[in-house]
Amino acid sequence: MSRLITGLALATGLFTTASAFAVEISISCSALGKEYEICKQGVDAWAQKTGNTVKIVSTPNSATERLALYQQLLAAGAGDIDVFQIDVVWTGILADHLQDLTAKAGGGIGSHLPAMAETSQVNGKLLAMPWFADAGLLYYRQDLLDKYKRPVPQTWGDLTETARIIQEGERKDGKGDFWGYVWQGRAYEGLTTNALEWIASYGGGTIIDEKGEITIENPKAAEALKTAAGWVGTITPEGVLNYTEEEARGVFQAGNAAFMRNWPYAWALAQGADSTIKGKVGIAPLPKGGADGRHAGTLGGQLLAVSKYSKNADAAIDLVMYLTGEEEQKRRAIEGSFNPTIVALYGDADIAKVNPFIGDLADVFSNAVARPATVTGQNYNRVSTEFFNTVHQVLSKRALPEEALNRLDRDLKRIKRNGWQ
Repeated sequence: MSRLITGLALATGLFTTASAFAVEISISCSALGKEYEICKQGVDAWAQKTGNTVKIVSTPNSATERLALYQQLLAAGAGDIDVFQIDVVWTGILADHLQDLTAKAGGGIGSHLPAMAETSQVNGKLLAMPWFADAGLLYYRQDLLDKYKRPVPQTWGDLTETARIIQEGERKDGKGDFWGYVWQGRAYEGLTTNALEWIASYGGGTIIDEKGEITIENPKAAEALKTAAGWVGTITPEGVLNYTEEEARGVFQAGNAAFMRNWPYAWALAQGADSTIKGKVGIAPLPKGGADGRHAGTLGGQLLAVSKYSKNADAAIDLVMYLTGEEEQKRRAIEGSFNPTIVALYGDADIAKVNPFIGDLADVFSNAVARPATVTGQNYNRVSTEFFNTVHQVLSKRALPEEALNRLDRDLKRIKRNGWQ
């Protein structure tokens, strides 16, 4: 009888020391693209290793809506979520509610991309661990560039012209719903990242500079917004004004657009077995704002943070360290094209075999344009909201760029009245 009991205990895992003190950890994982699936595989592996269980909490795909949910939960001191997946610009906003991970990480943060490591810290405290890096990229249909004998666009002017030529040609061939260029135009954080890329590429600054000075009202920023507004209804569908990442990807992956602006996650999906455009897609830096402009991709990416209100903080921190570790980041890069934050992985042969562009992205991330989150601290969300709402008005032809930027300048000065922090 004792042997039978022992056998049953071993079979169910109840006899192991690891599970004797098993707890349940909850984690918020985005469902954007393959994120939920890849996240679940990672947390399941950790759960099997430790004997703990993990509950994944679904959150909105919209970054703006997700932040609002997080703020509501944390302000109430709720322990519903132990581990939060957060955007790189949220660390300062949520800092008061996050565990300090400095002691647990040891010197591990030094192996990560410097820009990602910086976004994880506030006032010398490590409040999150870098999970994957992002920067805005240009996706293009190589087969259509070959068909119309056009090179990969180097400037926004080049893109506008090439998109128009391909769109007109494809529509003449019977594809009436074909468009030249799709991107993220809804009034949300994604529009902030798109518009910052346009403005920075023209030399129009980053909304607010590193010293905290508001710089958005300038001719080059106005020119960038005028250019983008000109796309809507011509090479870009008017519906783009309600697009997030997935709506843009849906159009592009269905074979109905020549170009797309999106994050690196879209690569694995575009190359999936069920993708209409498998084997026909290329990736390049986003175009420059003219010959004297620059390639500018907004720095994105996600971090993992532990709530101060977690009832199982030690286990939650252990989960974070596992998910952000080298082995798991390598798996995520291979299976989901999530770009590592650990520098050494950019030279990994296994990752390069699956994602041949990966070696070029280390430079893209190192030179990416940062949103003004560090300098504005807890005011960043207000700054971004004012910015993307202003841009949306210009894109929807409800305001001229110069007038809109003048109003935005006044609104940002009101927010700054008592300082940013």
